[in-house]
Amino acid sequence: MLISQIKGANGEIIVAVREAGGAARSVKNAVSVYALAMEAADGGKSLASVIEAHGYGDAVDLEKAYAEGRFLPPITHPDAAHLHLTGTGLTHLGSAATRDSMHKKTTEAAEETLTDSMKMFKMGLENGKPKAGEKGVQPEWFYKGNGYGTAAPGAPLISPSFALDGGEEPEMAGIYVIAKDGTPFRIGFALSNEFSDHVTERINYLFLAHSKLRPAAYGPEIRIGAAPDDIRGTSRIKRGDKVIFEKPFLSGEANMSHTFANLEYHHFKYGLFRVPGDVHVHMFGTATLSFADGVKTEEGDVFEIEVAEFGLALRNPLKVAAEEEIAVRQL
Repeated sequence: MLISQIKGANGEIIVAVREAGGAARSVKNAVSVYALAMEAADGGKSLASVIEAHGYGDAVDLEKAYAEGRFLPPITHPDAAHLHLTGTGLTHLGSAATRDSMHKKTTEAAEETLTDSMKMFKMGLENGKPKAGEKGVQPEWFYKGNGYGTAAPGAPLISPSFALDGGEEPEMAGIYVIAKDGTPFRIGFALSNEFSDHVTERINYLFLAHSKLRPAAYGPEIRIGAAPDDIRGTSRIKRGDKVIFEKPFLSGEANMSHTFANLEYHHFKYGLFRVPGDVHVHMFGTATLSFADGVKTEEGDVFEIEVAEFGLALRNPLKVAAEEEIAVRQL
């Protein structure tokens, strides 16, 4: 089942659900996806059963809503500060064609010659998929922001004036709510664009934290339930009528050095991330970047990420913010 949110005629949220490839219907008396998810989490029910109990209303034309700019992120929080955008890196093996060479590079190189990135990648290869009952190695982790940094499907991803680059990162994101007893519940997975500044990151790896403080987009739909083991999609960039970059990207545990469960554990092991009522959008990394292929993005470029099993493609144009004068004043 796929679930999404669009703006109604009076500014209200319409929750739409459908099976992949099918027509969408509204969910009756649903204030938001967040409200439905919390009803399920706090009531000890599955989200599907809560939706079924609410019942279905009018048909929803999702393509028309997308064209009209009425899509919202597929989950929002009434207080945007209580939605957390986070992620992990160095979690994917790369394409099937390069997997063997990646293993060889990390296993044959002398430990002292490896960069910190390669050391962490090697750690994931060795212990990112622990046996049942065991804890695996923790991944690289980063903070992107909160709900104020989310861009709706179709809305611009705004790069700050001081950025050196604005590049896409096509990823899967886990979508979670925290129940009133502090238990994290996963709603499902969605496409995401973990928009980053790769030039800043390349200057010095310690600038990674700065490079990630950028908006992110996810959706348009959440695929309720577990993710497929092998996820295959396409990432492209359009400039006007031309496609200037197009490449397949892989995700799912068959193409990763970590399990989703291991990555989830190392995020939610912190009590800070188990505050009742909070929402988490946690992005799981990628091995496909246009920046790595020498593409330099420009304002107006449109990022497009699609995987058939996850519904509509995620599209966002790139916009550059006007320069701001920032000065701290003494009270």
